[in-house]
Amino acid sequence: MGVMSLTSFIEANSQIYRDVRFRDSRLVVDGRNLTFYLYCTAGLDQTYGGEYAAFADLIKRFVKALRGCGIQPYVVLDGGDDHTHKKLETKKQRAEAIIQTAHQKSQGMPTQGNILPLMYSWLFRQTLVRLEVPVVQSSSEADREVAALASEWQCPVLSKDSDFYIFDLPAGLLPIPHFQWQVAEQRGFIPCKKYTASSFCSFYKIQRRVLPAFAALAGNDYVKLRDMGVYLRLEAHEKTRPGYLGALLRWLRRFQEPQEALKAALKLMGEMSRQKAAEVLQNLSVGMEEYQLPPSALGRFFTDGTVPPFPPEDRALAPDWFRLPFTEGRLDKVILNVLRLRRVRLPVMVEHKDLPSIHLSSRPIRQVMYGLLLGEEEVEEYDREGLLPAIIMVRSAELSQRVRVLMEALGVEPSCFQGVEPHLRLLVAVTCYWTQNARPTPHLLQALLLGLVTTHTSTVQHVDELLSDVCVVALQVENTDATPSLDQDVAHAFNQWQSCVMFSMQLNQLLDCTANHYNQHQTTVTNSIIKNVWVKLSSDGSSFPAHQPTGRKPRSPQHRRTTHTLEDLTANLEQLNLPDEDEEAARSAGCQPKNPELGCKKEHRGWN
Repeated sequence: MGVMSLTSFIEANSQIYRDVRFRDSRLVVDGRNLTFYLYCTAGLDQTYGGEYAAFADLIKRFVKALRGCGIQPYVVLDGGDDHTHKKLETKKQRAEAIIQTAHQKSQGMPTQGNILPLMYSWLFRQTLVRLEVPVVQSSSEADREVAALASEWQCPVLSKDSDFYIFDLPAGLLPIPHFQWQVAEQRGFIPCKKYTASSFCSFYKIQRRVLPAFAALAGNDYVKLRDMGVYLRLEAHEKTRPGYLGALLRWLRRFQEPQEALKAALKLMGEMSRQKAAEVLQNLSVGMEEYQLPPSALGRFFTDGTVPPFPPEDRALAPDWFRLPFTEGRLDKVILNVLRLRRVRLPVMVEHKDLPSIHLSSRPIRQVMYGLLLGEEEVEEYDREGLLPAIIMVRSAELSQRVRVLMEALGVEPSCFQGVEPHLRLLVAVTCYWTQNARPTPHLLQALLLGLVTTHTSTVQHVDELLSDVCVVALQVENTDATPSLDQDVAHAFNQWQSCVMFSMQLNQLLDCTANHYNQHQTTVTNSIIKNVWVKLSSDGSSFPAHQPTGRKPRSPQHRRTTHTLEDLTANLEQLNLPDEDEEAARSAGCQPKNPELGCKKEHRGWN
């Protein structure tokens, strides 16, 4: 969804807005939109892997400003991609543009595009959890859930997404660019502008119920009016996007009902068969219905913890126990995309086109995750080759080899953890893996280890913030010049390292949730792997190659479905979870004992 250029069109007619002093209210927050806006407008690093500690501090100040004005935020995050594939082509086009931007940034060229660090959204959620801000992850795109919840609670939405100019929100939209939270402490309220659909419709003299028809005809991710050839008899000087939107609104004044407007629009599209006309009308109707709000499924989750149901098409994919950790955001949306679509879109990072994708080195880690989720099925990975998007078919690690792949992929050996404090173990394990698998071979190990040691002795308390300071210290070691220039290899190496960290965390999340389900006691996945995998391998003595062969043929849209679901993890994980009487055997193999500090102390809060 999203109406192209609608935001700038409304900004040019700012009298539609109303100035308000916002305080003492609930506020439903479009999490994805706020995260992106906060990071980009703060001027934080987008080249060397990001500034996580500074971003975490920014989030804390934002939440403090809201609470100082009596505002209670409720944050809704996007979930998995939809089943319909209607947005797939749009996302492919966007991916190509982002790859170009990333390459330009790697050369130090000025660009208007933004490339955010790999784990910025993960950090956003973790920081909110630590601040005890209510957070929920939708099972799909969050816009309708955000609007439905705000409508039920009669409170405003905070977002920059153009869709919220179309939804009929009783308490309106507070556009993020006009939300002056930085001055809240001095004023006791947040100066901002408020938008309502009734104000927009009054300004342009159209019926409010016709507004969704305007969105469908103007063209969103589902229906593109330009492709349909709609012609509104514009003058030459009006043939711009704003002129087109204005002409469409003037044309819509004559209609009282949305379906009436859609049928009239068909006559502007030229001659077409009856079947084609029915198809176009159906597509327009579907686009319009996206703005009809269902009853909110999230209200009870925030008030009494009732987990919302997944869509009917997803219920066979994921068992009941999966819904709670996913809704809380403790399972990444990537996992649902693997189950739902057999597809993963790998995030683009700053890297030169001639260097291999940073995600190649972390592929064996993902293969373990795919194997646990799907058995032997393949997964489409959307990555890049040069400056072009590429679809690569990736096979899961075979069941008989998954434990050994975990050992190899995470580099988990008892010797790795001697003298290493618990909160650093995952980073140390991933760093061991990275040094062996990164391409080109990195020459930054000393700098990275110095960054780990230096930040460990500082006041940084959380691993997500630690990541940023590690990179900062390491870069200071690598760049001894008074005015350091962009080093493509340095940026590429650090982003490779972050890719390994990110997918290890996602795998860790999956194993943690399944272990908590099948074992009544809480345990840290990293320690569980050390204890259980090493006991198994100490009698095995075999090793496993880090990389699995992959195919590269594009697959059919009709994905091969099998009977594998997450319930199959019961059998798959039995080999990873030994009974308690094997505790001593694990210790004798040189493993660290369980550390309660690494568990989720308040059930589902904290870093896994």
